[in-house]
Amino acid sequence: MKAVAPSWGKRGVGELCRLIAAILVSVLVSSSSVFALPSFQEVKAGYKRSDSLLLDRHGQVIHELRTDPGARRLEWAELDQISPALIKAVIHSEDQRFYSHSGVDWRATAAAAIKGLFGGSRGGASTITMQLASMLDRDLQPKGHPGDHTKRSGRTISQKWKQMSAATEIEKTWNKGEVLDAYLNLVFFRGELQGISAASRGLFDKEPHGLDETESLLLAALIRSPNADKSAVSKRACLLAQSMKASVGCEGIEELAGKVLSGGYEVRQQAALAPHVARKLLGNGVEAVSTTLDRDLQAFSSEVLQRHIGAVRSRNVTDGAVLIADNRTGEILAYVGSSGAGSPSRFVDGVVAKRQAGSTLKPFLYGLAFEEKILTPASMLSDSPLDIPTGGGIYKPGDYESDYKGMVSARTALASSLNIPAVRVIGLAGVDSFVRRLGELGFRDLEPEDFYGPSAALGSVDVSLFDLVNAYRTLANGGLRSDLRLTPGDSGKKPQRVFPEPVAYLVSDILSDRQARSVTFGLENALATRFWSAVKTGTSKDMRDNWCVGYSDRYTVGVWVGNFSGEPMWHVSGVTGAAPVWTEIMDYLNRDGGSRPPEMPSGVIARGIEFQDGIEPPRAELFLEGTDPVFPSLRIASERPGILYPAEGTVISVDPDIPAENQRVFFEASGSSRVYRWRLNDEVVGRAEESVAWRPRVGRYMLALVDNKDRVVASVRFEVRGMERIQ
Repeated sequence: MKAVAPSWGKRGVGELCRLIAAILVSVLVSSSSVFALPSFQEVKAGYKRSDSLLLDRHGQVIHELRTDPGARRLEWAELDQISPALIKAVIHSEDQRFYSHSGVDWRATAAAAIKGLFGGSRGGASTITMQLASMLDRDLQPKGHPGDHTKRSGRTISQKWKQMSAATEIEKTWNKGEVLDAYLNLVFFRGELQGISAASRGLFDKEPHGLDETESLLLAALIRSPNADKSAVSKRACLLAQSMKASVGCEGIEELAGKVLSGGYEVRQQAALAPHVARKLLGNGVEAVSTTLDRDLQAFSSEVLQRHIGAVRSRNVTDGAVLIADNRTGEILAYVGSSGAGSPSRFVDGVVAKRQAGSTLKPFLYGLAFEEKILTPASMLSDSPLDIPTGGGIYKPGDYESDYKGMVSARTALASSLNIPAVRVIGLAGVDSFVRRLGELGFRDLEPEDFYGPSAALGSVDVSLFDLVNAYRTLANGGLRSDLRLTPGDSGKKPQRVFPEPVAYLVSDILSDRQARSVTFGLENALATRFWSAVKTGTSKDMRDNWCVGYSDRYTVGVWVGNFSGEPMWHVSGVTGAAPVWTEIMDYLNRDGGSRPPEMPSGVIARGIEFQDGIEPPRAELFLEGTDPVFPSLRIASERPGILYPAEGTVISVDPDIPAENQRVFFEASGSSRVYRWRLNDEVVGRAEESVAWRPRVGRYMLALVDNKDRVVASVRFEVRGMERIQ
């Protein structure tokens, strides 16, 4: 039989010539070739997670935030933290002589070259070290596909030889364990999953050390074709299992591939407790940021908020926020920006969102009045109907419970959060002075003073929970204001004095007074704690916002509950909405030692007082020095008489369609009015203690309260106008 020489053809001859030429050139230059490849330590040090880490005050991870959209990388996995089953499968699949060569498997290279000469594929000769070299040097990656890990072919012969040379250089300074470790942390397994940590957690929701044999075979099979369909991957994994004589069968491999490769995958966050803080502090290539947060307190506060909002969800409550600060340092210990997955707007940050403050601003108003010595805690205020003329008409405030308490002390009015007395106080202190004081307390983006009017006393001002907590912390610190902070370190700014220490002490004492609070809330309520605490609730108009803010000797806690959409809640007050969250958190914070009341500063005097007609029980009251009564016991008279209706500037219209004899205006007076009379212009029309029903007549009028010596003690001007008859 005659031997037949193989017919290579033009292509085969060309391939052989190019290969020989490349080898000759390489032999000539290899001795002088220098590859600037990093060391293992440099590669490991330069590795960055695709997630940036938010760390708590103890160095624990409190939140992971994706900051690299190009790939999904988790923490670097040390070789001894990776399943031996995976290492075995990868080596068998990618480089069976890994431990016996020095970077290049020359036998496999020669076999691939010969195979290529005869029309077969030239692939399959790349060792693990060669693949690693191309990961470290973009110039060694397939031409036209820089950085594309899905392409497994397309390198020029020159690139291939440089890749082989680089692999040889790597193994001169790296040991085999370092090569394998770097490879498993840099190789792409599926889609964007780069490295064994991301692949293991993304596909199997477990750490690399926990991978079993079937999972390891699938991962090893994915390296060749990361984005292949599940049937192709399972087929390759099955062949790999047979080649390795693995204990698992193809049926189990196919079942697992169908389960994990059918759809998408999710790399579950191991820490996701502070998303709003993470978005504030992470990004711009920052790998990790240390914060003042406490992981355990953050988790507890979030759980409490979610649980209590769940309890009132049927009352149209979906959102909430919590902020906790250390009184002394200003460090934020917990920052819960929303109620989490149950919120339809969980990405909104409820800590910095602006909402109407409700009654939570009243302590600062009363503090201003105490400081200006307009009031003392024992001053009497009238909780009775009030009409105030404004540019837009008559402003008529009302109390939350729509019942009037009559004469009350400033202590009771503030502690029990009575609205009408607060409006009377802002009339005494001045809206402009109050708004300026809010600015000094750190409330940002306030409108000009003339924007608010007397409703500012009841919280028509938009504030954030962040600013509100720090304002209350100012009271807790005796009137000294400093900034809150989320990261460690001193800001270097000196605290600013906002309230004199004696004034802050008076306000704190009132906010901690359970007896004074009981007029509205009762003695046992959600605000009562086993230890000293000062607290205030607030509810904005139409029950859109619910607040509870207060402090112990060490901590200030603020809670907001409502709906980010602005929808009103249904029958939810500060005591039923935000207060239970505040109380549970405050109890947790003071679970070990309780809280001590502040020491009485100089400038505060305690005196025994009595009230006329037993309006309030006798008690020991606190006064600023110079405002205390002269005698140890003082009988405090009721408020001097005033005109409740009509208010100054009122315009009354006479309706021509209603019989004149059926139209009446009722004059109302406040205070002790037994000895006073009504005088309309120059005519006395009745006694102030009696109900006077006056028939209105078109004209301008001066209504006055006069005493028995005809002295005017209060007066208002009003006008009566006619209306056209409706045809």
